[in-house]
Amino acid sequence: MIKITKFGGSSVASPEQFAKVKRIIDADPARRFVVVSAAGKRFAGDNKVTDLLYLVNAHRDYHVDCSDLLDDIEGRFLAIKEGLGLTWPVAEKFRDFREGLADDSPEYVVSRGEWFTAHLMAEYLGLPFVDAADAIVFHHDGTLDLERTADRVRELVVRRGSFVMPGFYGATCDGEIKLLDRGGGDITGSILANALSADLYENWTDVSGFLTADPRVVDRPRTIERITFDEMRELSYMGANVLHEEAIFPVREANIPIAILNTNDPEAQGTIIRERVETSPDDPVITGIAGKRDFITVYIAKTHMSDAVGFMRRALSVFERYGVSVEHIPTGIDSFSVVVNGADVKDSIYSIVADLQKELQPDQVKVVDKLALVSVVGRNMSSRPGSSGRLLGVLGNAGINVRMITQSSQEINIIIGVNNEDFERTVAVVYEAFVVNEGK
Repeated sequence: MIKITKFGGSSVASPEQFAKVKRIIDADPARRFVVVSAAGKRFAGDNKVTDLLYLVNAHRDYHVDCSDLLDDIEGRFLAIKEGLGLTWPVAEKFRDFREGLADDSPEYVVSRGEWFTAHLMAEYLGLPFVDAADAIVFHHDGTLDLERTADRVRELVVRRGSFVMPGFYGATCDGEIKLLDRGGGDITGSILANALSADLYENWTDVSGFLTADPRVVDRPRTIERITFDEMRELSYMGANVLHEEAIFPVREANIPIAILNTNDPEAQGTIIRERVETSPDDPVITGIAGKRDFITVYIAKTHMSDAVGFMRRALSVFERYGVSVEHIPTGIDSFSVVVNGADVKDSIYSIVADLQKELQPDQVKVVDKLALVSVVGRNMSSRPGSSGRLLGVLGNAGINVRMITQSSQEINIIIGVNNEDFERTVAVVYEAFVVNEGK
C-alpha cells in the first residue's frame, strides 16, 4: 500500500511540529513519500516563511536592504535544526542563498522556503531528499507537463525509493524554477499520488477535516466525515479553503481518495473525499454550507427578449470584454441577471452598464450590490423531496429576504442570494435546521 503524505506550513513550523510529523510517518509503513510546505506560523501574529520570502523580493525590487528579513528566515531554520539536533548545514546553505540573491529569479527565491524545510525534514525522518525541480516539470508557458512529471517521479522512485519532496514548485526542462499557485503544495502531493497510483493521498493540516460550516459563523460546527469531489469543489469555491481546489484533479482522474487530517490530533477521524460516496437513509440532507459576501447583480430586462436570438450572448460578451468572470445567470422570460464578484468590477461596472445600454438597448439595466451568496451543498438533496421548499421556509420563518435562488445542474447544491447583512444569520439558520435539528 502507498500513501502520499503532505504536511502544510503549520505542521512543519517548529521542532515540536516536526516531532509530530515523525510520529505520524513512523506509525504507518505505507507513508513512504512525504511532501512539505515551507515552515508556517508558530503562533498567532507569527509570519509564514513564504510570506517573508515574498517580502524579500519586494525589498529587492525597490532596492531596500533586506538583511533583517533574511536573518529572521535563517533563524527559523536554525531553530529547527538546533531544536532537533540535526546536522544539515543550514548556515552554509543560507550563506550561498544570500550571495546569489541578486541574480536569482523571484520564483527561485520564494521556493527556497520549501527547499530548506524539506532538507531538514528529510534528515529528521531518515529519508532521501528529492528536489521538486527534478520531478515536477513545467512547459515553458507555465503549465504543468503531467506526462513528463509522472515519468520523472517513477524514475526517482526506482533510484531513491522513499523520499521527502518540497511542494509548491517545479522547473522547466532547462531548470528554470516555476511556482504553483499559493497553497500549491497540495497540488504537488496530488500529482505525486497520481504518478505513483497511490492508494490514498493524506493531506495533514491544522484542522480535523472539512467542517460543515465556517467556525467563525457557527459555534463548533461538525466535521464532514465523507464527501464527494463534486461537493468539495462547490464548498471550496465558496470559501471553505481547507484544500487547494486544483489538488482535486490529479487524484480524481486516478480515483484516489483524499484524507484531510490534523497533525495536532492524528487520532481524529478527519474527512475522506471520494468520487462517489455510498449513501444511506440516515445520511444528512446537506453536507456543508459555505458562502461569500460582496457580489453584484446586473439585472437586464427587455420586452420579447426570449424571441431575440443571441441577446444573452451579446450581454455576456460585454462582461468578457472587461475580463469579468460570471458567477450565475438567473433567468426569466424577458429578463435575466448576471451575478459577478464585486471585486472583479469595482473599476469597470459603470463602463459595463454603459456598454450594455448602448449595444443591447434594453428596457432596463439595474445594478444591485452588497449581495451575499450562500451555497447549501448536499449530494442527498436531489433524492429528498421538499428540500428546496424546506430551505426557503426556514429562511422565511427567520425573516431573511431571499434575493436570488439557483440550483446547479448536478442538483448537489442550492445557492441563495441574500443581503450582505443577512449572511451570517443565513448560514447559522440553515445549519441549525439541517444539521443540528436533522432527524429531530
